[in-house]
Amino acid sequence: MGSWRISAAKIQPRSNKAEADMETHLNNLTKPAGSLGRLEELAVKLAGMQGTPDVSHPAVLVFAGDHGVTEEGVSLYGQELTSLMVKNFVQGGAAINVLAKEIGASVTVTDIGVKGGPPAGAVSRKVKNGTGNIAVEAAMSVREAEKALNIGADTAAEAIEEGAKLIIPGDMGIGNTTVSSALIAAWTGADVNDMSGNGTGVTGAQLRLKQDVIRRAVGRISCTEPLDILAELGGLEHAAMAGAMIEAAGRKTPVLVDGFIASAAALAAEKLAPLSKEYFIFGHRSAEAGHGLALEMMGGEPLLDLQMRLGEGTGAAAAYPLVSMAAAVVREMAVFSDLGIDA
Repeated sequence: MGSWRISAAKIQPRSNKAEADMETHLNNLTKPAGSLGRLEELAVKLAGMQGTPDVSHPAVLVFAGDHGVTEEGVSLYGQELTSLMVKNFVQGGAAINVLAKEIGASVTVTDIGVKGGPPAGAVSRKVKNGTGNIAVEAAMSVREAEKALNIGADTAAEAIEEGAKLIIPGDMGIGNTTVSSALIAAWTGADVNDMSGNGTGVTGAQLRLKQDVIRRAVGRISCTEPLDILAELGGLEHAAMAGAMIEAAGRKTPVLVDGFIASAAALAAEKLAPLSKEYFIFGHRSAEAGHGLALEMMGGEPLLDLQMRLGEGTGAAAAYPLVSMAAAVVREMAVFSDLGIDA
């Protein structure tokens, strides 16, 4: 098994020279300078990451795990739905399967901590049968968090070695909006009421219960180290997604970040490996409460705002065509000299 720590040590800042060269190239294309707006910003950022922008063969990496905090009644659904949804992913019937097919992305589904036996067809890399109930105990040990980080790193490494030029980390786990809220609140000091949203659709008294559970979880801990906080409050899928993001950054591969849950994982990755953030592209702004704060913490400006809050990697998949277009502009547009015109 690889090590996320080794991957973190390999991360380099984006190349300022490559970004400057890309800005010059874009200004020589057959268009007014800056007229393609954020597509040009994306092209510059990709150049800083990769040199020559190439986001072909995107890979969606879905990590699934259960959460003991569901015992507190924070979700409309029970843990059994996690396993059923993983089966749906494997059979190709989930939203992420549909969107991934539209953008030509592969989908890998990894059981990192689904309660019970591994769902048929999923990659089985189970660390444990779900996390502890964060309202009263640690989600996992530091050793288990490290193992999940390493599995995520391995999964990203395999996808990149098989040809993926961009990864989209995805998630599945009933209760993981509660966990994401707790993680972000712990790292930002934000008011819990501003962090916790409807998740699977909870409202009224159940939403207030969810907020109280998050408040209890955050108030229970006194640790300050990022890895310790991740182990105390996080999900196995959060750790695996963070590991995948760190691995991709170490390999100069763009990470297209999904919504609230993936952004909690991205914040974990940044806390553990600060330079990893330079390889993040934020796909969309989730309708889930608290996502805006997570984006603000990372300086993220999402590409889309479609009021999505499903997770799975769906918002990032919806944003992928914009990233692909940015790379295509660089690859295919003519420059003024092709027309015999001095720019």
